[in-house]
Amino acid sequence: MSLPSTLMAAAGAALVCASATAAPWGKSSTGSHGEFGVEASAPASTATEREPGSAGSSRGLVILCRKALLMPLVGQQILDNAAVFVENGKIARVVPRADVDVVALRETHEVMDRPDAWVSPGLIDLHSHVAGQSFFQNDLNDMVYLTNPGIRARTSVVPMNSDFLNGSAAGVTTVLYIPGSGTNIGGIGVLLKTGFANYERMELRHPGSLKLAQAGNPERFLDGVGRMFMNWNTRNTFERGIAYAKRWIAYEESGGERPKVDPQWEVFRDLYNHTVQVSAHTQIYQVVLMTVKMVKEKLGLDVYIDHGSFDGWRAAEEAQVLDVPAILGPRQVSVSINVEYRPGMFIVNDNDGAIFGMAAKYQEAGHTMIGFNTDAPVIPQEALPLQAAMAVRYGFKNDNVDHMRGLTIIPATASGVQARVGSLQAGTDADIIVTSGDPTDPRTTVFFTFQEGEKVYDSSVERRF
Repeated sequence: MSLPSTLMAAAGAALVCASATAAPWGKSSTGSHGEFGVEASAPASTATEREPGSAGSSRGLVILCRKALLMPLVGQQILDNAAVFVENGKIARVVPRADVDVVALRETHEVMDRPDAWVSPGLIDLHSHVAGQSFFQNDLNDMVYLTNPGIRARTSVVPMNSDFLNGSAAGVTTVLYIPGSGTNIGGIGVLLKTGFANYERMELRHPGSLKLAQAGNPERFLDGVGRMFMNWNTRNTFERGIAYAKRWIAYEESGGERPKVDPQWEVFRDLYNHTVQVSAHTQIYQVVLMTVKMVKEKLGLDVYIDHGSFDGWRAAEEAQVLDVPAILGPRQVSVSINVEYRPGMFIVNDNDGAIFGMAAKYQEAGHTMIGFNTDAPVIPQEALPLQAAMAVRYGFKNDNVDHMRGLTIIPATASGVQARVGSLQAGTDADIIVTSGDPTDPRTTVFFTFQEGEKVYDSSVERRF
């Protein structure tokens, strides 16, 4: 299924207005339902009962919808006129609505009948800096050394902060909260769910990634450092971390003297066994290519491109061969540029006057694992869907619903959490959004956001923007 024409029009409108006035959503057209399509016959929850569909609830939840975006990595992407079953905080199954006996189902499930709505997985942003008090007050100093692999971003997380609340209202349910890019290795990020009120429930995985920043911002460290030294120092840090991981592997396999635990290097044990990835702030062809070659090809660690801007798309073919995903943003266009961002150091990107869509250029080079990010607060957290819409506006083909895959299953797979989030496959967390249409269309309304089967946003109760 392809949706390019509507998205192109919508994204063009979004250049003028970041968000459209929400259209009203009428009452359900079938049965005896309340205003938002919940079966009137379903028993009301008491103060001690859990929400239907949530973990520990004796009742499930079924959402009957016009369209379900399934989003597996391989296989059918869309099911029209679907029934989405949520039980014990998980997706139980998604089946055609025609296969469901609604009368019998009312005995065990609450039924939300929304023939006007789409249901899709919650959206995922793998580059965010807004989980703390604010971008400028987050209790996180990642500018101590040029490489800081021991710093942990999770110590500064503030649940229910305003950026996360707005993101949740836009359908963003998972973010990778990472240190900044002022140094080559800023520290350890954490994958978080946006809608919960305490940290323990928010944490999806820690470590979420090791933040690497190649060139650009780190070149301003102290009095300035060149790329040759940064590449050597970064590689040296990685090699020391890998050596630490190997010492632990040798101890666990053969015994002997137990290595001393060193918090600075602990993340490399996860990196080396491929349970955690390197998220690489990298842009410009030369630098993107160095990231791909050094981290993945030479050191053998899993890594994904974060940004990939300017002419970074020229390395897309090598990235595809080495299975390195590209999570692009917040720049979605490539223009001719010649900027001296500090004395003697230039960003030069010669497109001969042309304007290219970043995602489209990666796609043209054969790259298939393309996602999107905001670098919030550079782009507001709630504007993540717009990044995909802009990509389509500038030539990204979405014949296989790739614009939505780039907000769901692609970032989930890139970060290794696809068994938990990113699709409507059975067994994944019930992190889902119910919308009036394509979630990337700026004219679309997010009706509800669910996390693990719990309703964390309801537009009928609270409009956040």
